[in-house]
Amino acid sequence: MAELNYKPVPHKHAEFIAKAKQREGFTQAYEDLALEYALASQMLKARTKAGLTQDAVAERMGTTKSAISRLESAGRHTPSLATLKKYASAVGCDLQVKLVPHKAT
Repeated sequence: MAELNYKPVPHKHAEFIAKAKQREGFTQAYEDLALEYALASQMLKARTKAGLTQDAVAERMGTTKSAISRLESAGRHTPSLATLKKYASAVGCDLQVKLVPHKAT
């Protein structure tokens, strides 16, 4: 059997974003997904804090690892509230949703 030589590629997020911001339309598109990115970040933090893998969360929710991967990917999938409740429960959290009035300008 052939030996695989795996070398992870380093990812420097700040540098990536700085370069991407130079592309036309990127900043607006990135800002438009701010809420989705914040939700995905919270989901990943909650799963990590619970010490669970995507497979474990999937098993608890009765779904697949690929479905969990899609849930945790900002901007690719818009989950229902029912799905978010299941995810929150699977990682030992409660889901809270609130509407916040716009700031007066």
